[in-house]
Amino acid sequence: MVQGFSREPGTEGLLSEIPPEGVRKVRLWALFIALGGFLFGFDTGVVSGALLYIKNDFHLNSFEQSSIVSVLLIGAMLGAMGAGRMADRLGRRKTLAIEGLVFIGGTAILVFAPGYVTLLIGRIVLGLAVGAASATVPIYLSEVSPTELRGRFLTLNQLMITIGILISYLVSLAFSSSGQWRAMFAVGAIPALLMIAGTVWLLPESPQWLILKGRVDKARKVIESVSNEERATHLIERAQQGRPDEKQGEAQKKNWRTLLAPRVRPALIVGLTLAATQQFGGINTIIYYAPTLIEKTGLSASNSIFYSVAIGVINLVMTIVSIKLIDRMGRRPLLLISLTGMLAMLVLLGFSYVVGMNSLLSLLFMVLYIAFFAVGLGPVFWVLIGEIFPSSARAAGSSASTAVNWASNFVVSLVFLPLANVIGQGETFWIFAVVVAFTLWFVGRYVPETRDREFNEVDTALQSRFGRNPQAGPASS
Repeated sequence: MVQGFSREPGTEGLLSEIPPEGVRKVRLWALFIALGGFLFGFDTGVVSGALLYIKNDFHLNSFEQSSIVSVLLIGAMLGAMGAGRMADRLGRRKTLAIEGLVFIGGTAILVFAPGYVTLLIGRIVLGLAVGAASATVPIYLSEVSPTELRGRFLTLNQLMITIGILISYLVSLAFSSSGQWRAMFAVGAIPALLMIAGTVWLLPESPQWLILKGRVDKARKVIESVSNEERATHLIERAQQGRPDEKQGEAQKKNWRTLLAPRVRPALIVGLTLAATQQFGGINTIIYYAPTLIEKTGLSASNSIFYSVAIGVINLVMTIVSIKLIDRMGRRPLLLISLTGMLAMLVLLGFSYVVGMNSLLSLLFMVLYIAFFAVGLGPVFWVLIGEIFPSSARAAGSSASTAVNWASNFVVSLVFLPLANVIGQGETFWIFAVVVAFTLWFVGRYVPETRDREFNEVDTALQSRFGRNPQAGPASS
């Protein structure tokens, strides 16, 4: 993980030894950066309520409904793949501003969409912004993260995602009586405008990116705005000593080939596997289709949206719990607890649909499933992909993992309703349970603890778990 200007996780970062007013300033930066996460959550969640009315207005079948949801993920996949390179070329600040503009453009297309095809186009455009933000925000956040609170700062992204999802449910509920699905989408323009305003008037460029580009004087000004001249000099010298090949402002060569280096492969396997299994465990079938799923238990559309708010609330609450625990308990324990609970709830949820249990029982199992996901697998995945890759592969590793996450999300969301119609919803949830069981085994076998460890320690543990010689030459940190 990159934090501050430190060469390795766990060493000195931007917020080390700075006054309280400096800490408050950086936290404000982080909040505006994380608006990208809020938009990620809002624009992926709002469709769940809007879909109940879109399908009637445009007479959509189950495949067309699924495509309205899943086509966003095609754009997200493309956006995530290009975000790392754009952030390295243009800088984190400009990239975030561009993403805000694309958010507004996609929202406008949806609000004024005259039919099904235009809706698809709008969702693809919105997906480009969602995917790019999902890759850019963790990088940007990590480069202003404090050493002692790096887990909390990076889980701020996940917290904002869950807040975005909850707000999207509340917005859907507010407009459910009138069925104004266009207004549901339109609300998303507000946080997008705030994010753009933040990049114009508040946020600095990432000091680490400035150093890599040889713009040391500008980096010094950013550091001194939250610290002091002596501290700025020390951190800049440390960063330059850690990267002698970048002293002249050469950017790191973060490309896909870097990920194929033998020493980086274990990190790549962990990142891509968790990226895929996080989605194939079924989380977004509930996030996207919660009202639809609940409606099938016999409740009305408005009541379905109302009960889905409970899912959004528990998602938010348990993410806050995760933020409190991630730097205390560690990543592995949270993952193992999370996956065990998810597995149990998926088995019970599938059973509730197969035997036709009371709708409130099905809702209970959904809520508990979300709770277990939100306390572990949800936020911990995003933290880990910032901690397991060396700096030379960090942007590429984040982009690759995020792209696979979105690709998996696309497949699951596209096939869920048609598959559930063929084999049954309960049986589909049992398929997700098998995936979660595999992920539980994988984490127990291959994922190391990263809490309070420097990169070389993380790398050594990772190589050992894959049966490789930890002394075979360290990855470039």
